[in-house]
Amino acid sequence: MNLTNEIMRETTRNFEVYYNPKLNGEIRLDTNTNVLGSNPAAEKYLAENRWDLNGYPNTYSNGLREALGELYGLDKDNFIAGNGSDEMLDVTFKTFTNWGDNSVVPVPSYTLYDYFVEMNGGKAHEVDLTEDFQLDVDEIVKQDAKVAIMPSPNNPTGNCFRQKDIEEILSRFNGIVVVDEAYAEYADDAMIRRVDEFDNLVVLRTFSKAYAMAALRVGYAAANRKLADMMMRVKIPYSLNMVSEGAAIAAVKDQDFIRRSVEMVREQRPKLDAGLRKLGFETFPSDSNFILARAPIDHKELVQGLKERGVLIRDFGAKRRTENCVRTTVGTAELNAILLEKAEEVISGCR
Repeated sequence: MNLTNEIMRETTRNFEVYYNPKLNGEIRLDTNTNVLGSNPAAEKYLAENRWDLNGYPNTYSNGLREALGELYGLDKDNFIAGNGSDEMLDVTFKTFTNWGDNSVVPVPSYTLYDYFVEMNGGKAHEVDLTEDFQLDVDEIVKQDAKVAIMPSPNNPTGNCFRQKDIEEILSRFNGIVVVDEAYAEYADDAMIRRVDEFDNLVVLRTFSKAYAMAALRVGYAAANRKLADMMMRVKIPYSLNMVSEGAAIAAVKDQDFIRRSVEMVREQRPKLDAGLRKLGFETFPSDSNFILARAPIDHKELVQGLKERGVLIRDFGAKRRTENCVRTTVGTAELNAILLEKAEEVISGCR
């Protein structure tokens, strides 16, 4: 048998494997996880509990959905929980798009949006953000599409989109509007508590970022109960294991760690921004726990030079609208000092 890409589903033949660096103990400022370390409430839960590994988890994670309802002042039936917010992305397109349907994706934004659209047989209509990385409302709503998706704060640019623009899209777009709030704990504006106000709003959240639980793969979606019921019927039963669900419930009930994490980022972000600008970077405003910056030297040389010095950041320099840009997580004061020191070494060596 001649194994070529022709054997693959047509819409997936151009896929490439996702970012997967070979690690040798580097400081990781490339994934935007919480630099304060593992969630303490989740760690305590894991240390103190045992599980019947022969039994299934709750079919639809009712305990976590109830805890989320209490946190946001909504009903548990507003929520769908699953194996990371990436599963929620997949469920969204499986629920609301047919084979061949279009979806609107802003540029630049999360690289996996196109992946999920195309994996589910659709086509991504890319719409450029404005010069200040805000939504082009008129261009988005005029697209012939079933789903429009947008992350706020936006990844990789870091800024929130204006709520009035999101609201206008919700009122004018003839389809489902997905607001991906993976980093919303760090920002002031959010749509999750407002899902019952809109017929077509789906909000995505994750435990992988501010909650510092990326290893356990927990995510969720929120929507009005009619949309949530549709998504629940499509979601794979039992997809969230009972260990991760229990740890997530413990984390939801202890918000002190989230508050400390957000305070640390808000204290350190302007300091890191200033340090990068002093080295010649052009930085972009951020409402999240990372900063996008245009490098003063070639992006590839910078990223490779930092890796050789034990620091990983993310390279976006070859992508449209983020030419020669890199993205770094906002670290603690100590981590930021290391990053700036090593970046200065790389930059000085290239001049």
